[in-house]
Amino acid sequence: MAAAALKLTRQQWNELDAVRFSTTDKRVFRNATIILMSDVDVGRTKASIAHDLGCSIGTVDFVRSRYRREGISGLQTKKPTGRPSRATDDYRAELHSALTTSPLDFGYGFSVWSIARLNAHLQKTTGISFSEDQLSRVLHAEGYSYQRPKHTMKGKRDEAAYTKAAAELDGLKKKPCGPTRVSS
Repeated sequence: MAAAALKLTRQQWNELDAVRFSTTDKRVFRNATIILMSDVDVGRTKASIAHDLGCSIGTVDFVRSRYRREGISGLQTKKPTGRPSRATDDYRAELHSALTTSPLDFGYGFSVWSIARLNAHLQKTTGISFSEDQLSRVLHAEGYSYQRPKHTMKGKRDEAAYTKAAAELDGLKKKPCGPTRVSS
């Protein structure tokens, strides 16, 4: 059954108007406007309100009934609860532990975590596995960012020989090639 039009007091009208112009959420603005337009003194039909605001008649009914039940707080949008995350507190603790520890300390043959390697390690230790995209989102939610490592030979090469070779190369690059001949 559809909700009937509302009769608002002057105080209710002022509260709704204040909410409408103080919010930055377009849905709260729309909801407050629906209630104001639903006032008996304004005399608008549900269909005309829905048409003018670009919503459905069902939305008008829903907002009116929530306003009747909850008052001003019923105008706020509520996030759906959804399914709880499989990334439990224990999983997140293990994630922090793994990221702050070198993979070499766990006995792996690599020194940098990749998403796939981290996912495999966490599945082995916690029994919970995610897709690489989902694990990236969990990492982001925990304040970590994933970037591919830059592989260099620094620290693995003979630095003295490298410096000497770089100096010789610079010397070869800067030597003049010899006299140039201009033919007439």
